[in-house]
Amino acid sequence: MKVDHQSGLLQGVNYCESPNCDDRPEDGEIEVLILHAISLPPGLYGGDDISDFFCNRLNISNHSYYQDIKDLKVSAHFLIDRSGTMTQYVPLHKRAWHAGVSQCLGRNQVNDFSIGIELEGDDETVFTEKQYTALIALTIELIGSYPKLAIDKIFGHSDIATGRKTDPGPKFDWTRYRQSCGDILDSRY
Repeated sequence: MKVDHQSGLLQGVNYCESPNCDDRPEDGEIEVLILHAISLPPGLYGGDDISDFFCNRLNISNHSYYQDIKDLKVSAHFLIDRSGTMTQYVPLHKRAWHAGVSQCLGRNQVNDFSIGIELEGDDETVFTEKQYTALIALTIELIGSYPKLAIDKIFGHSDIATGRKTDPGPKFDWTRYRQSCGDILDSRY
């Protein structure tokens, strides 16, 4: 797994192009990672509904909840499903639409300077070993590829949209994740 800076794609990762992105501003250098959790329908896993949602092709007749989200245009740079499989939706040099109304590092417009990573999950379910393994590997590659990224510049959606969002939720093990990333980074440098 390696970032191709010309294409903005992570080599060796499935790519499913989302139209829900645009150009970063000229000063929109990548500075933070934002972790999210999503399940569609809520609390259910598997299938293609998350990809279909990010690509504006969600069949709203599949579940009653989809009526509530049918007009939303959202995406993320990456999704890590329950099996640890990673899919990229937006090239890294583009702005994915994942943060919404939010604030980070004292600034608004968090999508301008962030990478959005979705984990298939919710507030009630423990994330899988394979998801942590994939997330840690992705984090290490991104930190090594973008000079302003660091372990202390990783936030949950709940951190940047306080009161509006709860993800990645209370079941996400921040200590384990940060410690594992730190151990790998320390061993490399």
